[in-house]
Amino acid sequence: MIKENIIIGEGTRYPMKGMITLPADATGPVPAVVLVHGSGSSNMDEKVGKLTPFKDIAEGLAHHGIASIRYDKRSYAHPLRMLTDKKHPVTAKIETIDDAILAAEMLKNDPRIDSEAVFIIGHSMGGILAPRIDLEGGDFRGIIIMAGTPRRLEDIMADQLDEVFSQLSPLMRKLSEKKVKKILDKFQGMYELSDEEAKKIKIGNGTTLYYFKEMGQPPVSYYLEKTDKPMLIMQGEKDFQAKADKDFAIYKELLAGRNNVTFRLYENLNHAFVDSVYGLISKAKQEYNVEQHIGENVIADIANWIKTVIE
Repeated sequence: MIKENIIIGEGTRYPMKGMITLPADATGPVPAVVLVHGSGSSNMDEKVGKLTPFKDIAEGLAHHGIASIRYDKRSYAHPLRMLTDKKHPVTAKIETIDDAILAAEMLKNDPRIDSEAVFIIGHSMGGILAPRIDLEGGDFRGIIIMAGTPRRLEDIMADQLDEVFSQLSPLMRKLSEKKVKKILDKFQGMYELSDEEAKKIKIGNGTTLYYFKEMGQPPVSYYLEKTDKPMLIMQGEKDFQAKADKDFAIYKELLAGRNNVTFRLYENLNHAFVDSVYGLISKAKQEYNVEQHIGENVIADIANWIKTVIE
């Protein structure tokens, strides 16, 4: 395979290091994917603990004749610059969407890439945003959602805090109860607030309530209804962050009857699409510190679906 270092947003306030990975034996323009991160700050490999999901996907797809572009997330590359930009408070658009669109444009302008066969792979929060990114300028051939959810981010956060809380010892639950309640109470009536009011309420780590308000209005279902693009919805059965019996099930309900939507559920895989180890959100750090790689079955499913769409 061929690996080339690139810069996303070169010449802008937020340039990010990235990489284009190409098949070694490609002849003629090849299909490609843009890889879009989950929540939090992460590098171009989407490294968490000892896992590197985006590196696994990029290199795996190259062996199937499919190129990719990945890059450091803006909040990873420029955290202080983002937090001190008073004119532009952090939103999903600023943190994620704008750069994904720039990456798509870079691929479409590369003569080695088939500009009519550029797809998006959104993982976790990237999956939540993928249909929006497509409609707001990405204009992809198809959308791949890995461990996403149609629910609003604050609802996911509330569920995860509740689950972590339930797995703590009685003493730790008592110590954490007020802190958790204080966070969750901030979301009450959020959509009735003005943007300026929401920008003044801090949630933590430099994030304001406006981040959640901007991302949740309109909801994911709006973007899913607006698109007629082919979609591949992928979910790990043992994912403790996006749930198979809740998030994946809602996708199936919302997209029922569409013949261009494919669903894949993977036995015993977690949020990073590797084998589940502990299966508890309270042990996420330990789970992701076990070195593993995304299996060929997952890579092949992505590659085969892409090839079917462009045939």
